[in-house]
Amino acid sequence: MSPRGWAVLTLAGLAVALVVAGALLIPWSRPPAPRADQLAALRSLPVDQVTRGRAFHAALRPGGYGALAVGLAVALLLGLTPLGSRLVELAGRPFGGHWTARAVLGGLAVVLLADLLTLPFAAWRQTVLTRYGLSTQGWGGWAVDLLKSYAVSAIIGGLALLGFYAVVRVAPRWWWAFGAAGAAGLVVLLSFVLPVLVEPVFNRFTPMEQGPLRSELMTLATRDGVPVRDVLVADASRRTKAVNAYVSGLGPTRRVVVYDTLLREATPAEVTSVVAHELGHAKDRDVWVGTLTGALGAAAAVVALYLIGSWAPLLRLAGVDSVAEPRAFPLLIALVTVVGLVAAPVQALVSRRVEARADAHALALTGDPATFEAMQRRLAGVNLADPDPPRWEYLWSASHPSTVERIAAARAYARESGR
Repeated sequence: MSPRGWAVLTLAGLAVALVVAGALLIPWSRPPAPRADQLAALRSLPVDQVTRGRAFHAALRPGGYGALAVGLAVALLLGLTPLGSRLVELAGRPFGGHWTARAVLGGLAVVLLADLLTLPFAAWRQTVLTRYGLSTQGWGGWAVDLLKSYAVSAIIGGLALLGFYAVVRVAPRWWWAFGAAGAAGLVVLLSFVLPVLVEPVFNRFTPMEQGPLRSELMTLATRDGVPVRDVLVADASRRTKAVNAYVSGLGPTRRVVVYDTLLREATPAEVTSVVAHELGHAKDRDVWVGTLTGALGAAAAVVALYLIGSWAPLLRLAGVDSVAEPRAFPLLIALVTVVGLVAAPVQALVSRRVEARADAHALALTGDPATFEAMQRRLAGVNLADPDPPRWEYLWSASHPSTVERIAAARAYARESGR
């Protein structure tokens, strides 16, 4: 069988594995609360809070969707015309057109150009955050964070590009197989490495001070049967007034991270409710599940790019002879961008179901729906959330249940449990 035939079989196998993993590991049977309960929750929120949250998101919307449109346009322009391949050639020319220069510098040049063209929209977002009082960061700090982000992306992206095109040169007929395995391995590696090496670039993490709250959180984790290495506090206040907490890492790198803003704004019981939600992610191995599905998806994407990228009309549009050459990298970016936009609603749906399960876990673990509801109100107020966003936007991009969904779920739990 030809390499292309094996690639078709491999892609089919990866697709089946992805569907099976999604069917078994994602909590599809957890529908949102009835709409009537959501509307009742909405009516219970302060009118000025709802109005301000909606105004904030309305102000963000033009910049957010403008960046999306410009990013897509740039990707298509560079990927489906010879402009992208010429940019890659230009980046490699000072080094004699060597393949490593084309692969690394050319690839980074393509990504950097898209970033620069969407930079005004990022500045728009920062302006809105500052105007509404959510950002505590000046333009200098914002620029430093942006440069840090570019640097981290350049290091990871440069290594990935170098490894990918090195494999192409070593195995020109079977690069898709090695590339798929490498992409899957990279997803797993980053799940371990990012919390330890990358997150500290942007925030300073310190262990939560010894005291009743830390003891309560560690006792809660022990009672839940969740091995947590530590509870850390992130100095988020130097950047934002928003409150949040999250769980990251796998195995020995897993830790619960709490924003210092959350400790300042919320009561200890509310902090416990948030951490109980994060323990739900650990209890249900959501990071592992995300890593597994991400690895399968990355491997499938590499094989699909090999198959789609060998289509002659696409290669002619891009002005290249093969999808495996560095000059074709803009074409790969264009394909990935389009697939990402198409897959966004599915990814958002999966995320919402996973987050809803973590909410249910928090309610069951704490047995305190009143505090859970109070925390959702506080999250919405401080973070300027739209408690009931437009349906189209919710379906397209919402990674969490809406505030009214979460409040309605807490009230349903209280009725069912008699609390």
